[in-house]
Amino acid sequence: QVQLVESGGGLVQAGESLSLSCAASGRTFVNYAMGWFRQAPGKEREFVAAIRWPSGRTRLTNNVSGRFTLSKDNAKNAVYLQMNSLKPEDTAVYYCALSKTFSDYIYETIDYWDYWGQGTQVTVSS
Repeated sequence: QVQLVESGGGLVQAGESLSLSCAASGRTFVNYAMGWFRQAPGKEREFVAAIRWPSGRTRLTNNVSGRFTLSKDNAKNAVYLQMNSLKPEDTAVYYCALSKTFSDYIYETIDYWDYWGQGTQVTVSS
């Protein structure tokens, strides 16, 4: 099995920044993706950003492109989401996820994601 441990999150004002971290442990894969989804109250869980191993290919949803950046640490098997210029609509529980689907494509559909973290709250006040 895979364990995903998230850290970061919190309460900030609009325009400020936050960073989320997620480290994976347990079963390892040669080709996989790690990324972030978010779920706001009353809404469905939605894709935010992800990165693939080993290619490093990234994908960010249009809503966060230009504000959020994604990076990875191969040695720590970790992924980092730097969130800048945060907006109130970014408020949600952010979930780290891992997809073991063997591909160089990053799927936004939840069905392709196999393991999930416990979630961390991000609140952006106006």
